[in-house]
Amino acid sequence: MGSTRYIMSMGELTRKDNSLCFRKNGKNVYIPVENTKEIFCFNEVSINTKLLDFLSQNNIIVHFFNYYGGYSGTYYPRDHYLSGKLLVKQVGKYNDDRMSIARPIVRGIGLNIYELLYHYYKHDKKDVKETIDWIKSDFLKSVEQAEDVKELMAYEGEVWMRFYDNFRYFLPDDFVMNKRVKRPPDNPINALISFGNTLLYTKTISAIYQTHLDQRISFLHEPSEGRFSLSLDISEVFKPVIVYRTIFDLVNNRKLQVEKHFDKNVNYCILNEDGRKIFVQAFEDRMESVFTHPVLKRKVSYRTALKLDCYKLIKSILEGKDFVPFSLKEGM
Repeated sequence: MGSTRYIMSMGELTRKDNSLCFRKNGKNVYIPVENTKEIFCFNEVSINTKLLDFLSQNNIIVHFFNYYGGYSGTYYPRDHYLSGKLLVKQVGKYNDDRMSIARPIVRGIGLNIYELLYHYYKHDKKDVKETIDWIKSDFLKSVEQAEDVKELMAYEGEVWMRFYDNFRYFLPDDFVMNKRVKRPPDNPINALISFGNTLLYTKTISAIYQTHLDQRISFLHEPSEGRFSLSLDISEVFKPVIVYRTIFDLVNNRKLQVEKHFDKNVNYCILNEDGRKIFVQAFEDRMESVFTHPVLKRKVSYRTALKLDCYKLIKSILEGKDFVPFSLKEGM
């Protein structure tokens, strides 16, 4: 899976000479540090300070997840891309011109949801027409006229809710959503959305880490204690493109099935280990899939597109260029 390593089992992660070693059930699995940029731990993994020092030397990020597949936290090596100039400008942009970033993000979410639903409309799911018409008229007009971030967030919430309501038109009955429940998810579709969004959020943390942006200063979401809120901003427009396309493909092609791939209890529903492996593989395939970028005139992966949005944001902050997040229709 390229630069990402996934650990699904309980075990111990250590440094062994100049490589990483994951020990489980008395057996060693070696992970080369070359090309490894991030590690996802989806089970109880023991580590020590010797390992952390080695990870820092090699600028490797480790993301940790809880039993429900929810994000617990990230081991984040010391910042090796520090820019005082950009930090000052980023704070200034937040204070003086926050809406110039927040508005395009919400517009981009709506337009990418539109493209996703329009695909189903073209394939004879005519019931989605009401929502795609609403996005192109009322939603976009409201976003342009919004006066503050709180108002933008209300429109964002509405477009997501209408999107969820359309699932019944193109997903099997056992994956239709009654309402969005996050912590912990209570049915299979909520479990998939929570898991996919968490993967994308952590991928975005890794992308931002490779730039001079400060993770803590966001524009649409409120900067807050204990989370990388800029990752929430950057990842939003990619959710329809990466998370939901992955989910719809896995569900509609029966690669994920309720009876085989989920653990269900009274209060929660989560992917089991087999389900996670299937989802992670499909998610990585989607991240690495390519399209032709109309400006760069070359093939670009969605992983690269995520990083390009970070650079677009930097240009907006430093040079005052309009921030236009990734568009599924435009391919840039």
